[in-house]
Amino acid sequence: MLQTDNIESLRERVAAWRAAGARIGFVPTMGNLHAGHLKLIEVARGQCERVVASIFVNPLQFGPNEDFTRYPRTPGADCAALEHAGVDLVFMPSVETMYPRPLAQLTRVSVPQLGDMLEGAHRPGHFDGVSTVVARLFNLVQADVAVFGEKDWQQLAIIQRMVDDLGWPIGIVGVPTVREADGLAMSSRNGYLSAAERAVAPRLARTLNEMAGLLRAGEHDYAALERATCAVLAEDGFRADYVSIRRPDLHAPERGDTQLIILAAAWLGSTRLIDNLPISLGPVSLE
Repeated sequence: MLQTDNIESLRERVAAWRAAGARIGFVPTMGNLHAGHLKLIEVARGQCERVVASIFVNPLQFGPNEDFTRYPRTPGADCAALEHAGVDLVFMPSVETMYPRPLAQLTRVSVPQLGDMLEGAHRPGHFDGVSTVVARLFNLVQADVAVFGEKDWQQLAIIQRMVDDLGWPIGIVGVPTVREADGLAMSSRNGYLSAAERAVAPRLARTLNEMAGLLRAGEHDYAALERATCAVLAEDGFRADYVSIRRPDLHAPERGDTQLIILAAAWLGSTRLIDNLPISLGPVSLE
């Protein structure tokens, strides 16, 4: 596996692969990899002859009181895992390489509406940082396909919208959330949880499944169900930022919709967890 922090060498290698007729897959990460990331690599390998992964903790997507400085950085273990997974090249740029001018002067990419709700409402500027770094990485790597996890459903929707709006010739592939045996969605931030919090954390996913059961049983007062679910989470020790029922495109649902997604973000101690659950409903009578 090749490793580089240099844009020129990245582009030279990708250009050589493309000239040889290879299809290029790309998986951007912030490192501290887990089985969920490796599933993305597996999907990319199944669709492409060559796979590039990036490791970059992006300062633009962290708010002033968030965990940028303490976000776990494990480049040695990450590179070993990526090589074992069959990655051909890992790009590990510095902040100066990614952003060669002061951040306050940097051109930003913004996806309005989708970036302002849910996570965007609770983390102002977060998705501008995400879309900006992904846009730059796409332009550097020039891949045919990029693979993202569905755990960050809103992020995936924003990237799909950005690619569509800007007319970029890159396919975006979403991969279902990878979970621990007890149902907790895998996340690099799970390592922040204490042992006691880790024992409680799977209740977030279980509560969303219980909520989905009520929807399948015919409950259609979405606002009441969201409030009730927040209350259940509070009883379990969570502090919910939101629990929201949406269409898969994140628009507000209407009675009679058969494809929905439940999205949630909740604090457990000092750790913020996010999760979602796509659900399919049978035909609903409107009488």
